[in-house]
Amino acid sequence: MNQKEVSELRRRWRLEKNAVSRIYGCFVNANREIVTDLDESLGRMSQEEAEQYLNFLKKALSGTPGKNLIDIVFSTQQVMDSDEHRLLSALRSSELKDGQVRQEFYQKVIEGLDMGDSSYLLLLACDTYDVPKQRKDGAADDSSEVFTYFLCCVCPLKLGKPELNYYPGDNEFHCAVSQTVSPPELGFLFPAFDDRQANIYNALFYSRKPDALHQEFIDTIFHTEPPMSAAEQRETFQSALAEALEDEFNLEVAQTVHERLADQIAQHKERKDPEPLALTARDVSTILQDCGVALERVENFQKKCDEQFGAGAALSPANLIDSGRFQVKTSQATLSLQPENSYLVETRIINGKKYILIPAEEDVEVNGLAVRFPAGQDT
Repeated sequence: MNQKEVSELRRRWRLEKNAVSRIYGCFVNANREIVTDLDESLGRMSQEEAEQYLNFLKKALSGTPGKNLIDIVFSTQQVMDSDEHRLLSALRSSELKDGQVRQEFYQKVIEGLDMGDSSYLLLLACDTYDVPKQRKDGAADDSSEVFTYFLCCVCPLKLGKPELNYYPGDNEFHCAVSQTVSPPELGFLFPAFDDRQANIYNALFYSRKPDALHQEFIDTIFHTEPPMSAAEQRETFQSALAEALEDEFNLEVAQTVHERLADQIAQHKERKDPEPLALTARDVSTILQDCGVALERVENFQKKCDEQFGAGAALSPANLIDSGRFQVKTSQATLSLQPENSYLVETRIINGKKYILIPAEEDVEVNGLAVRFPAGQDT
């Protein structure tokens, strides 16, 4: 799913937009026991309560595709005959109304999900969307397809401090610890909304932390190969560069790679292209060749990427670099610059010692105080 398709569904999760009739779920304590089974009519809730539930579910459609939002791909064999896909399909076809199917799903989540010592609220809701046709002028036309899907999210419960509360029924004050529902840690949508229609071969997985995908949940619910997190992609990419280029991986090469990828990210954002930005190891190899890196080492880099990511794998530049920061780090100090100023940094060996140099053409401040350079000193 691209960003435009995600946003189209996300806009539906408001009281006046969606076709959600009931909210389902369960409250699971730290001992992995179901304390409460939730089956509530959205129409009978107060407006504030209904909006809270919808906001939690909508959160499972937030973040950046490729980082927080990961495409889960089922094999043809799974779609044809597998317990995991059969369960998800049963939830969807019953519009979550089959209590036995819901209980089976709850148990799979409880058995597979590792939330540490945290209790959590598991939420489910089904929506039916009359997908309008999109005319060439951008206006919406009559519905061309009905898209039935459900959202699932897992919200940890946060313990508050013991507080003295008044209980009207007892007409007394008692000290109690509140439990507040936090925004979802993870969730998913099934089926995917690809090309503005149902794709039962895909689901869209959400993780609040891009570097913690809860791979145990993915394995239990989807039985697919866990995707590489954004942090793992960056670490793998950096290792491939350093190991393949060896002593040719200098500051100039690092600056050029960062600058080229950052430019691609900025241009993609300016175009407002809904399709995710992607490049391959071959694209990065071209940048390395432009830097004058030896062909043998460029080919070695591409080979390492193919081994780690898969041959011809499409990579998101946003997962490979931090486009908003250029950082130089030693064991004694860390220097962060705006990417557009990275050209100011250079490396030198002076009297046998390695130095990182930045020209100081304007005033220099230390801890907020302006400092001056001693007069007459020039190396």
